[in-house]
Amino acid sequence: MTTKERIIDEALTLFSIKGFKGTSVKNIADAVGIKDSSLYKHFKSKREIFHTIVVEMRTRMAQVAEHAGLPEESLLDEAVQFYGKVTLETLQELSRKMFLFYLQDSFLSRFWRLATMEQYQNPDIYEIFRKIFMEESIAYQKTLFEAMIDEGIFVNADAEVMAMNFYAPIFFLLSKYNGREGGAEEALPVLNRQVAEFHRIYRIK
Repeated sequence: MTTKERIIDEALTLFSIKGFKGTSVKNIADAVGIKDSSLYKHFKSKREIFHTIVVEMRTRMAQVAEHAGLPEESLLDEAVQFYGKVTLETLQELSRKMFLFYLQDSFLSRFWRLATMEQYQNPDIYEIFRKIFMEESIAYQKTLFEAMIDEGIFVNADAEVMAMNFYAPIFFLLSKYNGREGGAEEALPVLNRQVAEFHRIYRIK
């Protein structure tokens, strides 16, 4: 791990424990084992460190989706064809893979805790979390489900409500079990049932 990578990692740990405001540049430098002046050679400010964390998180999210075999979000037609062919069992397997990454990835888990802490202290930070994990997720699924309705894959229904019906329970499970030992074992059976119920309600047989 490079010094820059260590700065990002230690900063995220401190942010998730002490909050953004409660963590100083000196705290981060001390955790890395370098002087403040050395840290400034890599980052101009604490805010720049945070934005680098956000970029890294987005990169990780894209990589895990690719590794899971999911189509790129920008390729809507490909996504419609992909999800139109998957069985319930495959959809559950893909959902489990993505859920476990979001739940167990240390980087993302720490960011989730940071955002939860900062929602009443630092609206700017929480807004980034809300945009990535709420607005963008629902917006993409709404667009995808609209296309799947047009293709006769899903029943004719409100695509935005459909997206919320799929995503909200998953978001709840992530919030409930983040950082909880043994959380995956408790959450996965519920996740499987949630996906199966969604499939039953909206998928045209």
